[in-house]
Amino acid sequence: MNTKTNLEAVTENELPIQNNIKSLWEKLMKAKIGVLPLPLYIVLAAIILTASVYNTLPADMIGGFAVIMILGMLLGDLGQRIPILKEIGGPAILALLVPSILVFLNVINTSSMEAVTTLMKTSNFLYFYISCLVVGSILGMNRKMLIQGFTRMFVPLIVGTVLAVVAGMLVGLLFGYDLQHTFFYIVVPIIGGGIGEGILPLSIAYSSILGGSAESFVSQMIPAAVIGNIFAVVSAGLMMRLGEKKKHLSGNGKLVKSEDGNEVHEEKEKVIDFSLMGAGLLIACTFFIVGTLGQKFIGVPGPVIMILFATLIKCLKVMPHKMEDGAHNLYKFISTSLTWPLMVGLGMLYIPLEDVVKIVTPAYVIVCASVVFVMMLSGYFVGKLMKMYPVDAAIVTGCHSGLGGTGDVAILSASKRMALMPFAQVATRIGGVSTVILASLLLKLLS
Repeated sequence: MNTKTNLEAVTENELPIQNNIKSLWEKLMKAKIGVLPLPLYIVLAAIILTASVYNTLPADMIGGFAVIMILGMLLGDLGQRIPILKEIGGPAILALLVPSILVFLNVINTSSMEAVTTLMKTSNFLYFYISCLVVGSILGMNRKMLIQGFTRMFVPLIVGTVLAVVAGMLVGLLFGYDLQHTFFYIVVPIIGGGIGEGILPLSIAYSSILGGSAESFVSQMIPAAVIGNIFAVVSAGLMMRLGEKKKHLSGNGKLVKSEDGNEVHEEKEKVIDFSLMGAGLLIACTFFIVGTLGQKFIGVPGPVIMILFATLIKCLKVMPHKMEDGAHNLYKFISTSLTWPLMVGLGMLYIPLEDVVKIVTPAYVIVCASVVFVMMLSGYFVGKLMKMYPVDAAIVTGCHSGLGGTGDVAILSASKRMALMPFAQVATRIGGVSTVILASLLLKLLS
């Protein structure tokens, strides 16, 4: 008769416990926040938080990327999981608004704010992101569709802008707002091209015409721009859902239908060459520099020159095909990996809830919403008449009611259409500059 030793008995008893621990660990490793396994995410978040609390977080790009990426992964992932919210651009909404609320409540400490400020403002991460997306998407785009898209997009943009202005003023009048106040302080800030490119120049113009400090006008106009941007993000998410349900209405990032009405077939995915991505990075940065150089001599906004230059290079077929592939692969990496983190940085620094809270009333919100909704609806129907994909045409037109480059990123990411960035930038930049000039001239005539 065999009898087990005490050691063997203990070993057998420990086996179920070890198996349970192993099974639990495997489950935890399968649970993910973004692309990170949950245990790894917790460890990384704890390290970044500890460094922030003890003021050892580097106040540079390293610290800035650490903060926005750890928050961006979490908020983007939550936005894709929460019912209803995930159907209307949840990741973009959470990544923008939650950091803004945390800053408003003074939850984010000075160390983290300094790091993110250095990354976003000193290092100009937003324009780096936009440059990579614009150049990469243009160089990787079908040449014929690119030309048709730029030539056709101005019709829904112009019609949408006119109808949005009329709708906003009529709704404002309905709620007791003065027509002039509604136009100059609610409608124009929404379609002015953002804070830096729209509201700040407008505030200087208003100050020189009406007197008073420019800062006082900024605080009056920012709430409309912020609220309009939020509605544009939600509307873009709804448009995306419409495109998913009715696929014939959506180009999934293509703006123009082919002449025979059939979709253009995508080229097969190529193997990524990381050295070519490095070349693509250099090309994107250089194209941005071309824009800033051109702005100095001809006065046209740098991003617009960058878009026109990239389009010209694509149309003339002077860029080697492999270099186009490198720029396009860089665009795909940037758009898939850094969109939600970028939006965290934008929410922390460019969505001032304190200014919004001071002015907002239900009537004010409805006026802002009417401007955005009419803009997008007109883009949808006019785009349909122009043989464009109506969903994509509506989203590009709606970018004119966003917060400049910030709004373009938020709107396109909410609708999963980052490939439309070149068209969105044109709608925002040209539409915004035109609005600022016309509004300033009109105010001068009325004063």
